Amino acid sequence: MKRFGKLLLATAISAAMVFTASGNVFAEDTIRFGVAGAHSGDLASYGLPTVKAAEMVIEAANAKGGVLGKKVELLVEDDVCKPEVATNTATKLTSQGVHVVLGHICSGATKSALGIYKDKKIITMSPSATNPALTQSGDYPNFYRTIAPDDAQAHLEVDFAINTLGLKKLAVLHDKGDYGKGLAEFAKQFIKDGGKAEVVLYEGVTPGAVDYSAVVQKIKRAKADGVIFGGYHPEASKIVMQMRKKKIKIPFISDDGVKDDTFIKVAGKYAEGVYATGPRDTTGNPLAQAAIEGHKTKYGKEPGAFFLNAYSAALALLNAIEKAGSTNYDAISKALRTEFVETPLGKIRFDDRGDAIGIGFSMYQVKDGQYAELK
Repeated sequence: MKRFGKLLLATAISAAMVFTASGNVFAEDTIRFGVAGAHSGDLASYGLPTVKAAEMVIEAANAKGGVLGKKVELLVEDDVCKPEVATNTATKLTSQGVHVVLGHICSGATKSALGIYKDKKIITMSPSATNPALTQSGDYPNFYRTIAPDDAQAHLEVDFAINTLGLKKLAVLHDKGDYGKGLAEFAKQFIKDGGKAEVVLYEGVTPGAVDYSAVVQKIKRAKADGVIFGGYHPEASKIVMQMRKKKIKIPFISDDGVKDDTFIKVAGKYAEGVYATGPRDTTGNPLAQAAIEGHKTKYGKEPGAFFLNAYSAALALLNAIEKAGSTNYDAISKALRTEFVETPLGKIRFDDRGDAIGIGFSMYQVKDGQYAELK
């Protein structure tokens, strides 16, 4: 019994030694950095650049001795941008003892996962989840993002449609998801509040459908002189292609879910002239230039969507851990809100809601087969 008692005591001491401040049962020999998002499927072009951004930032940090003298370990999980998968993704990452998470990518998937991270007191930062309620509701104090919310994006789209293009009758479409529908609802309200134009069609489309001719006909019958679409590139490309084939040449204005090279590749010549909002062009920033060149050198190609937002998020998370002096949730939270960090997006910190201060959107247009920022 004495030997058994000593064994129990030794086991208890060993177990106590591997508890972290947040309650996870893992040794503190590394800082575990999770990355979650769409790494396969139709929206992988949005998620994979975030993985590469994290790889680059972490590789550079480890080359300099790590963070707080510890190696940073990268743990990657795919959620395919689907809410029902994202909960499993979050559970996998928390079971691996991650200290922070870069992700998720899509707003719906992010919302599904956030409660799991919140319960475990894990900071989560997205480079692309723009649904306003993620920060504005107060439900997720563990959530931060390096992109502006959809209300700002929708406001820019409506202002551009009405005051720059002079449109009067707008069709507002969405893909029924948290991101697309949320943006469309803001757009509809801004149009109504402005009093200079009207919504002649408000319609949701089914993601993944092959044929959108029914909604295209509704746009024509409503005599819309412009379309605002909330959603992602797979649906947008099909709608635009079918509109143009039906000789409906009115302006098509969308969001950062469409401001992606994949949209142009799929829509081909029909993409020409399409407008989309997206993060402001900061490629003149020396840190942005270095990150982009580093990506070209390491991966042999240009980075994809949200790369600079993800790169900035990775820097912000590691900087907060360094400034906090630990992986303690409260200490990291305080550092994110009080400590500035130089990033490819500029010098940033986060407000009390978790939104990055100084981050905004610009309007882009497809010109000669690529998106160009409109000044």
